[in-house]
Amino acid sequence: MISDGMADVLRSLRLGEVEDPARLCARALGAEGVALSLLVGADRTAEPLWHYPELSARFEELQFTLGEGPGPDAVRSGSPVLEPDLAWVRAERWPVLLPAARGLGVHGVCCFPLGIGAIRIGVLTVLCDGGRRLSQQQFTDATALTAVLTGALLDGDGRGGGVPGLGVVPESPSVLRRAVVHQATGMVSVQLEVSIQEALLRLRAYAYSSERPLRDIAADVVARRLRFDDDVSGPYSPDGGKG
Repeated sequence: MISDGMADVLRSLRLGEVEDPARLCARALGAEGVALSLLVGADRTAEPLWHYPELSARFEELQFTLGEGPGPDAVRSGSPVLEPDLAWVRAERWPVLLPAARGLGVHGVCCFPLGIGAIRIGVLTVLCDGGRRLSQQQFTDATALTAVLTGALLDGDGRGGGVPGLGVVPESPSVLRRAVVHQATGMVSVQLEVSIQEALLRLRAYAYSSERPLRDIAADVVARRLRFDDDVSGPYSPDGGKG
């Protein structure tokens, strides 16, 4: 049975009475943070819808840049990925993300996929304090929240406009925060004559090696400050400096 606090949150979401859903959900779950992302585009990129606090957004951006972590795993498997204490996770599972997450101050993460059957439409990320396991009540509440969010987004058709209590759902790539990544991926695909999937891997690898957010690297590609058409010596800046 869900807690009284979560029951109040779900009621408010259904009525569209929530101004800051992420903060409210984090409080009801007793979590360090909460983020909701939708899967958009042909490559099913996780597009952030809301988050609380800023640390949640930074962790989502980290997963997006690296392409690994509990969020991507939850989307692929269709099952929750529960790691309330990252210190106990094997290093080889997420070799790049784990040290980076520690650097951010993220101690535990639990991710719940949004969807029905084989359909995946998003992921709910819950940050934990790392000092204790996820309780059965927290799991029950998070599962109930995921079900309500899934229903609301599917009822809203996942396209355009607002969903009561959830905010504005992205309508097209032109209004997405990560639209620049989609555009850059296409440009790199043409420059290197590789698939979209391979182009995104190249972008992610360069973002990691240069210790910059993927979105910043993508912006440089779109602005033609960075090119990937030399597959031997790597990306370079058309103005003469290395990328």
